[in-house]
Amino acid sequence: MSEQRIDAAAADNAAPLSTYQEAADWINSLIPFGVRPGLERMQLLLERLGNPERRLRFIHVAGTNGKGSACAYLTSVLLKSGYDVGTFTSPYITKFTNRFQYNGQDIPEETLRDLSNMLKPHVEEIAATDLGSPTMFEVSTAIAILYFAKVTFPDYVVWETGLGGRMDVTNIVSPAISVITNVGHDHMDILGDTIEKVAWEKAGIIKPGVPVVSTATQPEVIAILKEKAAQSKSTLYLLGEQFHYESIEVQEDRQTFRFRGPFRAVEPLEISLNGAHQVANAAVTVMALEVLRQYNALLVDDEQLNDGLRSAAWPGRLEMVSREPRILLDGAHNPEGAQTLAAALKSTYTYKRAHVMMGMLENKNHTKTLRHILPIADSLIVTEPDFRKKMSAESFASIVREIAEEIGSSVNLIVEPDWRAALDRLKQLIGEGDLGVVTGTLYLISDVRAQLLHITDSEKGW
Repeated sequence: MSEQRIDAAAADNAAPLSTYQEAADWINSLIPFGVRPGLERMQLLLERLGNPERRLRFIHVAGTNGKGSACAYLTSVLLKSGYDVGTFTSPYITKFTNRFQYNGQDIPEETLRDLSNMLKPHVEEIAATDLGSPTMFEVSTAIAILYFAKVTFPDYVVWETGLGGRMDVTNIVSPAISVITNVGHDHMDILGDTIEKVAWEKAGIIKPGVPVVSTATQPEVIAILKEKAAQSKSTLYLLGEQFHYESIEVQEDRQTFRFRGPFRAVEPLEISLNGAHQVANAAVTVMALEVLRQYNALLVDDEQLNDGLRSAAWPGRLEMVSREPRILLDGAHNPEGAQTLAAALKSTYTYKRAHVMMGMLENKNHTKTLRHILPIADSLIVTEPDFRKKMSAESFASIVREIAEEIGSSVNLIVEPDWRAALDRLKQLIGEGDLGVVTGTLYLISDVRAQLLHITDSEKGW
């Protein structure tokens, strides 16, 4: 369907949304319906639209950390190889349109408006049934499917889960391959209170006969992935078993590594994203592409592979957004993310003192996260993200004091609820040779990034 025909369809519905902002406001008005795991509303919505998802070839990516980076690598390599690529990710860092990209470019605002008008009557009719209203994320997912299936027609869609996997609304699709980066302690209030329960939810994206690639390392997680893959008669490619990587050289903004898989070995490969975990994310990407090369006749030569890995960017993750003063952004909002950040600061960056600014949401594992952050911080400014589920700075500070006493940390603690004032304090603290780090929830990262890079149309959100 062309964009002109979308316009006509919207007109037939007597479209009430006349601007992009009205469309974005309508989608965001569905936020109070929350995150409601389950696929019934999504199935009904897509049936009413003629199941456009069946026309698309998906690479489905799940994981606690690293799934966004893996999506960035996959998109970049496929683009360098001459493929048209749709990418659906969340949350967005700058603007709502970031979630829906075609060949690296955001969906045009007017297209998002037109697709919203196409969806709105169906959403309202479903809302009147016993199923209740589709959620914001369900509507966003439907917009992505319509954009790719009826407007842009990509060769591949890089498709990131929102939360979990089994009951996540992105699981409505049948992919060409499934990727599970890792499994950690996040969203346990929804996914389950043990790592095994979280792993079972993530493994839910494994489909019958569809190969799956994973960098999971915990024995209990691996056991669940193997069980699910066996039940589904899916071939599992596991880091440390079917494929391996070895780091060759580490510098700031440049890492090289060698890859060994069941089909061949490739070296050297280079990435510009920082942190040892990014080598793992690149390796899982290479393995996924190797599987697609074997079974889907994907054409990617080694030069394109290297160019794509090297040029991949992922904002808000170990991103140096300011050199004078040096300020690094990293959305480490759970224990595994914090551990990864601490490891990267030790292995990749040189500095005299580290001054950390941090804000969190209420539903996170603050204690375990802080156990990784406090040992690397000379100063810690606790603040509040501009978001409805924020944890108050004083509540967060009380946990900091408790953990600092427990581990014997003498961190200089500063409490500043206003994140803009906290950022000013951070800048003042950073002396010559020091490093400023802003971390915690991506809602804080989004605002700080927009402020430091002078981005005027930042919207940030889930």
